[in-house]
Amino acid sequence: MDSTVLRWFPPLRAAWAPVGKQAEVLITGENAKRTLWGAINPRTGHRVVATSQRGQQEDFMAFLRQLRLAYPGRPVLLLLDQASCHTAQRSQALAARLDIHLLWLPKQRPELNAMDHVWRALKLHISANRQYPSVDDHIDAAVLWVLSLTPIQALRKAGILAEGFWLWDLLENFWLPT
Repeated sequence: MDSTVLRWFPPLRAAWAPVGKQAEVLITGENAKRTLWGAINPRTGHRVVATSQRGQQEDFMAFLRQLRLAYPGRPVLLLLDQASCHTAQRSQALAARLDIHLLWLPKQRPELNAMDHVWRALKLHISANRQYPSVDDHIDAAVLWVLSLTPIQALRKAGILAEGFWLWDLLENFWLPT
């Protein structure tokens, strides 16, 4: 699981301008943002996605509740980074009450997080060089894109189907039913 911030004015990765002239990029000075939360099941490609105004502890806890609803009656092993909203005592206590087992990625290793790879593809295809009428339109397009991927497409974008994907060895030790 991972979260990412989407902004009303996303990154400009390409622009046309006459040779020798600086491209003109108009902006309003405001840049609203939303947080997109997501988790992917590495065996099935099923995704759970949520949005929030911010990316704070309460928002993460709401995502935990949504994740629990998506997988009722089964233990959930959640692999995530050590962001402060994840490591907070209230977040960890809620995860324990919901029977969600938190497994921590090493610090500063985003390449190990499958959802981080999905976010990278999302920002390339949905965010970069596009101006939506509002930040809410942007987040709606992002959620639609993530959820419209087929399970195989999602697993490929997450890097899970890559030969030698590091997580398979770990999953063999913690194999949980789907």
